[in-house]
Amino acid sequence: MARFGGMPGGGGFDMMRLMKQAQKMQEDAAKLQQDMQAARFEGKAGGGMVTATVNGHGHLVTLKIEPSLCAPEDVELLEDLIITAVKEATTTAQAEQEKGMEKITGTLEGLNLPPGIL
Repeated sequence: MARFGGMPGGGGFDMMRLMKQAQKMQEDAAKLQQDMQAARFEGKAGGGMVTATVNGHGHLVTLKIEPSLCAPEDVELLEDLIITAVKEATTTAQAEQEKGMEKITGTLEGLNLPPGIL
């Protein structure tokens, strides 16, 4: 399996190299998924009175609430703080996962792939 042409200007690509890169990318993506499951990201609200921790997939794994917030008249405030803390933690987890995927897909640069293949 040498080179395959077909593109104007003779811009072919190496099929074996592409297959090796695809396999490595698949392995790297699987490792990233494992790493993200184990990773923990924290979000805080209300000056640290509420702390939410999510895994790398954005699933809530722990929630800590300052005991003084549990007064019945503060329930609405507490609910808003929880939502804010969870959103912050989830956003951090998503950003980290995107960075990891960019590293993986960046390995395809220089393969001279036809436009639109990715």
